[in-house]
Amino acid sequence: MLYDMESGYQVFFLLILCVMVMAGSAGCISVVTGPAPPSGQPISVQPSPAPGTGATIADLALQASDLPSDYILRDRSVIGYGGISQLDHDLDWQQGYRTSFYRLDKKHDDMTTISQQISIYPPDNINAVYRLTGNAIVPSGYNASGYQIPFPTIGDQSVAWRETADSPQDTITSYNVIFVKNTVLERITLEGTTTDYELFRTIAQDAATRIP
Repeated sequence: MLYDMESGYQVFFLLILCVMVMAGSAGCISVVTGPAPPSGQPISVQPSPAPGTGATIADLALQASDLPSDYILRDRSVIGYGGISQLDHDLDWQQGYRTSFYRLDKKHDDMTTISQQISIYPPDNINAVYRLTGNAIVPSGYNASGYQIPFPTIGDQSVAWRETADSPQDTITSYNVIFVKNTVLERITLEGTTTDYELFRTIAQDAATRIP
């Protein structure tokens, strides 16, 4: 009889243990929502340290204090794995972050925006990323709407260009730069009805210094 009672206690204990394990496992699984990213991609929804930098990707983003006081934050956000191109997938994109600010003068129908996009790639792929990105978006030669401009080297390598586009109200001018430093690729754009090359240059240089 004692043997039977002990066996019963053991079975009861094992049942309780199994229930606890199953409950704990369900709790862990429920943390991850939505489709799982492909094998080898990060699943954490929190920005993790940017490889080779010792900082999180959010730490690399421009802050309001980096800009003139009349610029206002419009958006600051991580970029999800589903929001990138197939080319980025092929190049083993790891993390992304974007910020944007604007300055508005309603009296003169004048608006200027500053935007920044940051992407992290493996060290072995970063040069290919820079080359392919530049070939895809930088104007070649000179034309009426866009051309490369002289610009100090930002980070490890960089290229800058100026573009114009006519709107019903005014001509929109934009200054753009893409640069790489360590494992980071950034694109910064200053665009609007009023633009300032010197401010654009300063912002780009400040952004590069944020990358260790």
